[in-house]
Amino acid sequence: MLITFEGLDYSGKSTQVRLLSDRLTLQDHHVIILREPGGTEIGEKIRKMLLDRTNTEMSEASELFLFSASRSQLIQEVVLPALEGGMVVLCDRYYDSTTAYQGYGRGIELDVIQTMNRYATGGLVPDLTFFLDIPIREIEKRISAAKTNKDRMESSGMEFYERVREGYLQIAKNESRYRIINGLQPIDDMHELIYQQVTEALSTKR
Repeated sequence: MLITFEGLDYSGKSTQVRLLSDRLTLQDHHVIILREPGGTEIGEKIRKMLLDRTNTEMSEASELFLFSASRSQLIQEVVLPALEGGMVVLCDRYYDSTTAYQGYGRGIELDVIQTMNRYATGGLVPDLTFFLDIPIREIEKRISAAKTNKDRMESSGMEFYERVREGYLQIAKNESRYRIINGLQPIDDMHELIYQQVTEALSTKR
């Protein structure tokens, strides 16, 4: 089963992925955690390029191609073998991030995005997707609290993030696999909601 987590930066995706992995592992599920971009040697090199703040001249097309290249490598090298082996694959971002960030956020035509996504993934669609939704103002608050420097993507501005969030909400309307989670809830409450949905999906899958 392929379960993906989507959301704006600092929405808490990575924490929820880890909590879910720990709980499923205790129940003897074989789980693998992946992140995008990255997850392979090639993907991690691409990740550094994409997030490097000094790459200010990167074009929108280059950004799209690099994200897609990393994803394609991850699918072929890790995801498909894991799924074939009966593992539960938890992915911190997947192609919906490209639709939201490069499509709705950057303004690249959605038809182009969909074609790229389909080709990079070989048409592999998640079984379940969780969107951790937070208000835009919460991003700056969490970045400030974390006391970290913004990477290239995080430096795109709040108007950009507004478009990205609206993009995610639009995707959620069109995809039955989506579950919207209020990202302002306590961490444990979010985890419990996610866990119940995953448990139900796993039992149905069997």
